[in-house]
Formats: sequence, structure tokens, C-alpha cells
Amino acid sequence: MSTLSIHLFRDDLRLADNPALSYNTETHQILPIYILEDSAFDGHNRQQQPVYQKDSYGAAGAIWLHHALDSLDSTLEGKLNYFRGDTGKILLDICQRTGARQITLSKSHLPNQKIQDDALAEFLSAHEISLHQIETSLLWSFDEVKKADGTPYRVFTPFYRRGCLGAPPPRAPLEIPALNLHDRLEDACTLAALELMSDMPWADTLCTQWDISEQGAHNQLDRFVSSAHDGLSDYAEGRNFPAQKSTSRLSPYLRFGQVSAHTAWHIAGEAKAGSDKNLDIFRSELGWREFSYSLLRQFPALKDTPLQAKFERFEWEHNAEHLAAWQTGQTGYPIVDAGMRELYQTGYMHNRLRMIVGSFLVKNLLLDWRHGEAWFWDCLFDADPANNRAGWQWIAGCGADAAPYFRVFNPVTQGQKFDKHGAYTRKFVPELKHMPDKYLFNPFDAPHDILASAGVRLGTDYPYPLVDVKASRQRALDRFKQISNAA
Repeated sequence: MSTLSIHLFRDDLRLADNPALSYNTETHQILPIYILEDSAFDGHNRQQQPVYQKDSYGAAGAIWLHHALDSLDSTLEGKLNYFRGDTGKILLDICQRTGARQITLSKSHLPNQKIQDDALAEFLSAHEISLHQIETSLLWSFDEVKKADGTPYRVFTPFYRRGCLGAPPPRAPLEIPALNLHDRLEDACTLAALELMSDMPWADTLCTQWDISEQGAHNQLDRFVSSAHDGLSDYAEGRNFPAQKSTSRLSPYLRFGQVSAHTAWHIAGEAKAGSDKNLDIFRSELGWREFSYSLLRQFPALKDTPLQAKFERFEWEHNAEHLAAWQTGQTGYPIVDAGMRELYQTGYMHNRLRMIVGSFLVKNLLLDWRHGEAWFWDCLFDADPANNRAGWQWIAGCGADAAPYFRVFNPVTQGQKFDKHGAYTRKFVPELKHMPDKYLFNPFDAPHDILASAGVRLGTDYPYPLVDVKASRQRALDRFKQISNAA
């Protein structure tokens, strides 16, 4: 007779390649559970909706989570149990009622969550219940990727090239286990009771371009690796052009664990699509995810504290109107506005655009990078506690392996280079759809007759620029030099 084991789903919302779920499935009946902690809230939720686990989900992430849980429940034949409240109390109560003596969950790499999980294991152990924290997320353990002197890396290239690639290769992904599922508990709540969904229309339209399911994740991975003209076969070059379909768009699925990094690593390697350079660069992007979690482990205050202490002295501007214009895609620079509107309308932003809009916020507007981190946290489906924070510190130049302060992306030339004919920009900034290519990214330079012919009235149909690119760049350089000289 099989004994009962609880699997606590968190950011591992999948059946395939889930070592925590597969743990002892041959000898145990599985009771699948998801618990939403009510003890902590996300303070900067833009829609003013309740109940998000602090440091876990923003507004868009909670919407993705809702649909991901719904899909997982369907895959589990309607036997996923939802609860809200204190995890320890809920698990102990379930174990005492059902006789379960074992709980499995994915190991967390969030500093606060890891502390809570260790305390949970001690609490349950006192009641003779074992808690197994099993690695399901990272390709390499932290102990595998260290410098020769045993200290962790703080620069990406040696971290990945020497540390990761010098360690044993990532294990092969696991098959979906045969599951003997326990019946759903009568006192489990409904998915709706978790209140993850916003009641605003934005919440419904945000998901229309995504299949938020484990199968959807695998379909997206298959499309990426098998396409003959874009995707992995053109990744090295094509990933820079937002109008092309050369990026994987796997980030939300990886963030919620609907596909594992191991699966993405191995499927891409088996595809042999294009050149080795395409595969190498794609895998290095998975390496950036590993690096971000390594940084978060070393610096738990990554969200709020610059890794380079001198940046605590930086004099940021305080301009609420400029911040609001940036957030809503009304800066007067079309490539920036296209990226910010893509973010709000789709819950996603192309990586090239993330660098452009981030540079514009921090260096042209001189607004604190933490404003950008908070907005991305709320708006991105793939907002990840490690990637989002490390990425913004990289953009701001204050991170461990950061873009130098003098790297300022020019939004006009970036648009001209990476969206030459404006397919991406015109999609998200339709008021400029009739502007000729020559002036699409700098309509403020267009002669009056060109603007009139395109049906554009600056200041009415489309805003004037918030700042002058050249002048604001020089202002940023001067401001950044002040802290460099004082260091």
C-alpha cells in the first residue's frame, strides 16, 4: 500500500522535469497543494488589488499565476488543492488529518523564503513530518560555480564561461512521472478565492497573446528551436530586432516553472539549429539567469541597495511627470514609447527595448533605477526577483557586472538601427504610422509639411520630447562623474 506525500507547488507549475514532484512517486500517493500566504503584501501594486506574496508576484505576475494554476489543476484532473493563510499551520493541519508524513517542494533561492523554509522544516520535524527541499530551478548549484579560492563570482563572463561551463553539464530533464493522486480535500478553497485576478479589463486583454500552460510552454520552446528562418536558427543576430520572432519568449514560463531551464538547455542543444554561435548565445542567456540568482544569494538587498556603494550618493532627479510619461509611453521618443506600451499591453518587452527604455529612464531622465524596477515588477509577466533586480542594477551601472556609466543608448539611433522600417514602433505607436522612416524616430526634427502629411500634430497627437538627447546625455555623464571622482 502506498503512503501519502504532499507536494507543495510554488514556482514549479509543471509535471515534466519536476524532481520535487517526482520524488518517491512510485511508492507514494500524491496530494498536490498550492498555498497563497496572506501574511505579506506587495505594497506597490498599481491596480490596488490585494493578496500577493511579497517578493514573489507583482500585478501582472499574479494574473499569469492565476491562469497557470488553472491549467495545472486541469492537468491534475481537478485535484489541485488551494489554500490561503499560514503555510506551516495549513500543512500541519493537513498532515494531521490525512496521515501524510512527507512534504516535497522546490528549493527556493530567495533569501527570505529560504529562511522561512528552513524554519518550516524545523517546525514540521518537531511533529515527525519530513520536508524535502529539492532543486528544480537552477542548472548548477551554487557550490558548483565558484572561483578557485572558493568565493562566488561577481562578473558574468568568468561566472558563466569558467564557472558554469567548467562544472559538470546540466542533468537531462526528467519525464512526467506516473501520479497516483489523492482526492481533492473538502476544505480546499477555489482558485477564485485566491483573488489573483484584477477586475479591470486590462487583466483580460493582457493574456490574449499567450497560452499560459505547461503545454503552451513546450509549444513555444518547440517553435523557437524548430523554425527555419527565425528563432534559434537566427538567434545571435535576430534577437536584437524587436519586429522579428527570433527571441524565445520563454521567460514567463521559466519564471513560473512551466518549463524547466534543463529542458530548454537540452532541447536547444538537440535541435542543432543554425550555427553553434546561436546555441551558445541562447544558453548564455540561461546563464544570466543563474548569475542573477548567484548575485541575489550574495546580496539579499539587491532590490533596494546598489551593489556599488558609491551610488548611494548619486543625486537622482525627482520628477513625477517625467516618470508618469515614461510609464505610459509618452516620452516623445517613439522607440522608448513603443517599448513601454508593449509592456503595458502585453506583459512583455523585447530585451533590446528593456535596455533602451532603462537607459532612457536612468540616464536621460536621471530618475532612480528603483522606479523602473518597481514598474517592471508590476507590469512584466516574467518579473523575476533575481533577474529584474540584477537587470536594473546593470542598466543603472551600479551592479556587480554593470554597464559602464558612460554607456547611454541614443533612442533615435537605436530605433533606426534595430527597427529600421518601423514595423515594431508603428505597431505600438500607431499615431505615427504614416510618418516616413526618415523621421519616424525623431518626429520633432520633421518639417511641418511632413508632419501635416502624416497627420501628426506634435503636442497634440504625439508629445514633444521630455528632454533633449544630447543635453540630457551630457548631464548624466557629468552627474555620474561626480560619484566616480569622489570614490
